[in-house]
Amino acid sequence: MAQNYNSGGNLGFEAELFKAADKLRGNMEPSDYKHVVLGLIFLKYISDAFEARHAQLLAVRGIDSDIRWNNEGSFHKDELRDLKADFILANPPFNISDWGGERLREDVRWTYGVPPVGNANYAWLQHIVHHLAPHGFAGVVLANGSMSSQQSGEGEIRKAMIEAGVIDCMVALPGQLFYSTQIPACLWILAKDRSNGLVKKARLRDRRNEVLFIDARKMGVLVDRTRRELTDEEIGRIAAIYHTWRGETDAGEYSDVPGFCKAATLEEIRKHGHVLTPGRYVGAEVEDDDDEAFDEKMKRLTAQLAEQMAKGASLDAVIREKLKGLGYGL
Repeated sequence: MAQNYNSGGNLGFEAELFKAADKLRGNMEPSDYKHVVLGLIFLKYISDAFEARHAQLLAVRGIDSDIRWNNEGSFHKDELRDLKADFILANPPFNISDWGGERLREDVRWTYGVPPVGNANYAWLQHIVHHLAPHGFAGVVLANGSMSSQQSGEGEIRKAMIEAGVIDCMVALPGQLFYSTQIPACLWILAKDRSNGLVKKARLRDRRNEVLFIDARKMGVLVDRTRRELTDEEIGRIAAIYHTWRGETDAGEYSDVPGFCKAATLEEIRKHGHVLTPGRYVGAEVEDDDDEAFDEKMKRLTAQLAEQMAKGASLDAVIREKLKGLGYGL
């Protein structure tokens, strides 16, 4: 009797699988044949799952994609040479030394200085700034060292970027956020126009004399032994601070939070040698005041200490006695 492969619980591809399996079976024993069938089913499942996920990723919020791949890389063959983007999100590889920088000593993208041959961090930053539209913004994840490095002219490039006003905000991130590396990372937020730059149709305030610093190193929760994640609430807090600081409509009033965020002036940044590590600017976190007078607190703490020392002396005596009973007197 003929099989109806398109009935109720079937997935729609059984007929093709059975045809392929029949052809492959030949004179194979049933005990061996099952491995062929299971392999085909698994392969089909993986293929369909990948295609479905791939379609979802390309259809996120209706964003069109124009993915261009080449073997030479973005630095040496810029596939989107004329692109000027309103928003750029980038997570380039950290501290790569084999980016072929020796062949790119002169390039239109190096507006703020020629990046060192041995490290591509500042090549990535300038490549991204180059591709921003007149009111464009970018978020770039890099290794923490990029905020303070003075090697091979990186400090001078960072200084030029600060003085040119393209650095809007720096966020120090907690460690263990990535599967591939334990290196602490930071987030650079870059903006092409900080005078009254547009976000869609809304104008922001003039931020040319400031940079916002956020120290989020204490945030995040461990999801396993080696990896940490920021919670939705923590991400929301970081985003809210940035939105209020840059003057978005209905975002609220910004104020510095000691130990967490600070709007530093350009003059303050100059005093720190153009180093962009948030910890240098946000200061120490304010501790809760318990309203206990200093003299009363010291009396209470010294009394506790005396009690603990007495207990310690008593324990020492017991230990000496036990050791003496074992023939090991002190």
